[in-house]
Amino acid sequence: MAPGKGLLVTSAAGVPGSPPAGRARLADVAALAGVSVGTASKALSGAGRMRPETRQRVLDAVEALGFRPNQHAQSLHTGRSWTVGLMTTDGIGRFSTPVLLGAEDALGAGKISVLLCDTRGDAIREQHHLRNLMDRRVDGIIVTGRRTDPRPPLTGITGLESVPVVYALSPSTDPADTSVVTDDQGGAQLAVEHLLSTGRTRVAHVTGPEHHAAARDRARHAVGHLRAAGLSPATGRVHFGEWSEAWGRRAADAVLRTAPDTDAFFCGNDQIARGVTDALRERGASVPEDIAVIGYDNWDTMALASRPPLTTIDMNLAEIGRVAALQLLRAIDDADATPGVHTVPCRLVVREST
Repeated sequence: MAPGKGLLVTSAAGVPGSPPAGRARLADVAALAGVSVGTASKALSGAGRMRPETRQRVLDAVEALGFRPNQHAQSLHTGRSWTVGLMTTDGIGRFSTPVLLGAEDALGAGKISVLLCDTRGDAIREQHHLRNLMDRRVDGIIVTGRRTDPRPPLTGITGLESVPVVYALSPSTDPADTSVVTDDQGGAQLAVEHLLSTGRTRVAHVTGPEHHAAARDRARHAVGHLRAAGLSPATGRVHFGEWSEAWGRRAADAVLRTAPDTDAFFCGNDQIARGVTDALRERGASVPEDIAVIGYDNWDTMALASRPPLTTIDMNLAEIGRVAALQLLRAIDDADATPGVHTVPCRLVVREST
């Protein structure tokens, strides 16, 4: 909190508005916040339990004084490195970047740095990065990827069993691990219910490769929600294919040849949905007046550039990263670590395509 917002900053000479002469110490922070040095230390490390307003007073004092903790001294005192590794198989960053940003939001409050390692889906590279993270004595590791398919847990490195690991978006196959995933069942329900609320009854589902968990899960739940409403997919089946605009264009033509009375498309991702809208426009069909289209992912590059902009399902990737980081902090502090799968709700983003 800056001077004038509730904290009175005085210099060594007692002049209001100036920080103490020289580099601020933790004792200066504690004095300004009106707490003990021990409480100030716990507020900065994220350890211990205290009232949120007490922690905020300490953080405000840190900002007002320009205090910079001695990380080396903290590491020697606590045995922690104040670093966390984030391992990803998503070299493009389409999915891992939002997860990373969400994780940093949660970790940054405790002044913890994040080391990003891109394995590019290669097991040997993963082991190399894992050894480096262990050599750096990271306090914990978050593992993420570009798919929702379960993945094997990290193994093969001595000492790894003593380092907390949380899996984000791509869950671990070990139920004893902590995984944070998106709610594809809820996402499919949001999409189907939105289309039905606009009066659509002939809904086609076009999605990606059947061997991808995201495509299978979204398709299964989409069909289930349609059947719960007494409906079936417009063509009587799900159309599996590729995560691409080209597939969306081909699939739209195939669907309308089989079921020309189709009045809505629920697409497994935004790329497919953009391809569908292109094909519909070329056929002279108006979106959404004639046929509504909804995508999945809320990828701005695709959703906003589509004509018209796409209604879509947002997986809340940043929230997945934030929740994963909070779970990791609990495990690092030996607090309420909760193994198992934790689901983050999706949200519906309504635009002009519906």
